[in-house]
Amino acid sequence: MHQRKIKPIIGISIGDLNGIGAEVTMKALLDNRTYKSFTPLIYAHGKALTFYRKQLGLEDFNFSQIKHVSEVQHKRINVINISEECPEVIPGVETQEAGKFALAALKAAVTDLREGNIQALVTAPLNKHNINSDELHFIGHTEYITDAVGAKESLMLMVAEQLRVGLVTGHVPLAKVAEQVSKEQIIQKANILLQSLEDDFGITKPKIAVLGLNPHAGEDGLLGEEEEKIIKPAINSLKDQNKMVFGPYPADGFFGMGHQTKFDGVLAMYHDQGLVPFKSMTFGTGVNFTAGLSVIRTSPDHGTAYNIAGKNVADEGSMRAALFLAADIIQQHDPQESGD
Repeated sequence: MHQRKIKPIIGISIGDLNGIGAEVTMKALLDNRTYKSFTPLIYAHGKALTFYRKQLGLEDFNFSQIKHVSEVQHKRINVINISEECPEVIPGVETQEAGKFALAALKAAVTDLREGNIQALVTAPLNKHNINSDELHFIGHTEYITDAVGAKESLMLMVAEQLRVGLVTGHVPLAKVAEQVSKEQIIQKANILLQSLEDDFGITKPKIAVLGLNPHAGEDGLLGEEEEKIIKPAINSLKDQNKMVFGPYPADGFFGMGHQTKFDGVLAMYHDQGLVPFKSMTFGTGVNFTAGLSVIRTSPDHGTAYNIAGKNVADEGSMRAALFLAADIIQQHDPQESGD
């Protein structure tokens, strides 16, 4: 007798209530494929979602309020109020109350993720400025979640269809990038990328490209020595382990000539080197995936966008892609987790 499988629960931390997080989340969840793939659980407050339902004219967006993840209703959108009071929702305005609420939603969602109560977490955008305080130095979701689950390292991996770009250094000032690019760091990040391509994306014998740090990949030492002294030795060390790792490639020509299509993944040395070409090619459909963790976390590839908050013009494409990528990775890990 065929047994109906229970869909995995994907948590969504609502982010900054005054940004576009609620709007893109609500619009994305109205996709009629949602309940075939997963059960959504939003960490937010019912009053905020009711506000945006009216503000944006999303009459079809209905939800069930629950007090604990154990009460989740499948084939429904579920909402947990992460505080008794809901901060005042003022679209487009940065407030300390919204920052505190965004952090509380993230903490509650990460706790359930760490305890296995939800199978993945999708984080809506927040604002680092109204979260940071004397007590908390918040660099970003990736670093926060990596630390919260007790991992030593993770990899920021940008994903869109067949393009996957990972970063050796993440949220690091440009002036400090060169000192943080080491042979050990490149090997570590490359191994996380290779393992993720196998485990999370089902690619057998993945092949990755490594970009140089300097213009023209250093041009044999004329424009910098990092390629000769650090990056090439790291690549050779990986090749000695029979890993399919190639480079270093000059970043401009690499993307300019479309070489990314020849590889399963690309390892960039720093944030803008990887994200500028990625977002130029994929904005609106790209997803930020934290590879190398024991848990699954994705997010849309945009920020709070205060300037368009509450105006019903935000594109939910990236949030939708983040939700369905999380569902795909859950199924990749355990084919029994999804399906009718």
